[in-house]
Amino acid sequence: MKQTEVQIHPAYIIGEVSPFVFGGFIEHIGRCVYEGLYDPKSKWADEHGFRTDVMAALRELDMTMMRYPGGNFVSGYHWQDGVGPKSERPTVKDHAWNSLESNHFGTDEFMTLCRKMNWEPMMAANLGTGTPEEARDWVEYCNSPAGSRFSDMRVTNGSKEPYGIKYWCLGNEMDGPWQIGHVPADQYAIRAQQAAKMMRDCDRSIQSIACGSSAESMPTFLEWDQKVLEYVGGLAKYVSLHKYVGNSRDDSAEYLAIGASIDRQIESVDACCRLVQAKRKSRRRAYLCFDEWNVWYKTNKPEFLDGKGEFAPHLNEEMYNFEDALVVAQFLNSFIRHADVVKIANLAQVVNVIAPLITQGEELLKQSIFHAFKLFSEHKQGDSLKLVVDGPQYESAQGAVPYLDCSAIFSREEKRITIFAVNRSVDESMPLKIILNQFQIDCPGEAIILNHDDLKATNDFATPDEVTPQTFDQVSVNGTTLIAELPAASLTRLVVFTN
Repeated sequence: MKQTEVQIHPAYIIGEVSPFVFGGFIEHIGRCVYEGLYDPKSKWADEHGFRTDVMAALRELDMTMMRYPGGNFVSGYHWQDGVGPKSERPTVKDHAWNSLESNHFGTDEFMTLCRKMNWEPMMAANLGTGTPEEARDWVEYCNSPAGSRFSDMRVTNGSKEPYGIKYWCLGNEMDGPWQIGHVPADQYAIRAQQAAKMMRDCDRSIQSIACGSSAESMPTFLEWDQKVLEYVGGLAKYVSLHKYVGNSRDDSAEYLAIGASIDRQIESVDACCRLVQAKRKSRRRAYLCFDEWNVWYKTNKPEFLDGKGEFAPHLNEEMYNFEDALVVAQFLNSFIRHADVVKIANLAQVVNVIAPLITQGEELLKQSIFHAFKLFSEHKQGDSLKLVVDGPQYESAQGAVPYLDCSAIFSREEKRITIFAVNRSVDESMPLKIILNQFQIDCPGEAIILNHDDLKATNDFATPDEVTPQTFDQVSVNGTTLIAELPAASLTRLVVFTN
């Protein structure tokens, strides 16, 4: 393969990488909550019933924000069912996933977990079967000081001080006919505007996220977003977007080109936000909240989505392989490259359900995508740098796609440049030259690679370390230039320090 050259200059900054781009998502579906995060009968359970082995693994990912309680689940969820003494909480039918919900894990348990894990909480309000008033009441329960009806309910339940939850989603995927309470854009916009105003009247510090289009493939893509943003106006600081991808046709070269579609979706929704800002003649624009994203295709079928009226059924338990990890890396590269507009992103989800972690009884497995996410999250602080890439491309359904998918973060505080590089070629190594213009390299740092000869290689409970990062030594430094030979189908993290 012809050499790829990357030019990097400290003056060309896209924007600061938001720490909230490295968030996660907890939904009441399958075994995400019960038998995942919360399992009082487990030998790993702490005094609150949380699995300490799962928490320890999630601490390795250093997630910053956690979205809760859904997802499709939230459109039929009534928050008061999940507070108060557990013995008095009702067991209800969840119609989103046709499962039973005990409500033993609710608002207060979630906030206890957030505090243990140092997560910024993000709540999603029910705007499917719920009302704007119910959403407002939940804000009062969570954020108001003692002395009112719902804040006193929180105090009675053991939390004297307000939780101070800042981020609130105005429903979930309301453009989708599958969603409980789905309505056309103009009707959702009215509902969202009413809820956002009432919620903000209760606590003026909160920030709302309006439901944008749930996928590029939706027939109302962008038209929905524009209508909602124009009506909700400045009451919503963010608009959501979702994306799930997969290799359903078993074409690895095509699958590894999918990152181009992530860029396109971000740039399309960003253009819509800028259009609405211009039409409203406003100094403020809505930013992007990519609050659901992941690889999901092996279990995205009806038989894996029906809980059959059971409690904590096995749903959507995707087993990830090595090429899936390379695609997860492309999501993160895209978020970094669009640091000026993507301010929040949430990997869906954190355990058991399309997740980096899987439990099996008392055992815990770290999937291939766990390692890809961790490689990025460990070096997430700093400014995203605009890269000039000159190298070979290949044709795909996404158009001409560079073999190199990359991003770079410059941490001025730590005087560190981190480059994340994915070689998309399934069969050729890539000669790579990175020129660090105006940077003075103090010392080369580390190079770590996630690579495997088999794109379908999978971690499982018998071979849990089949796909894991390794030290990479095929890197040299010549003045202000890095030279490397990236193996075919690989994710490499290159680090240098400046003086």
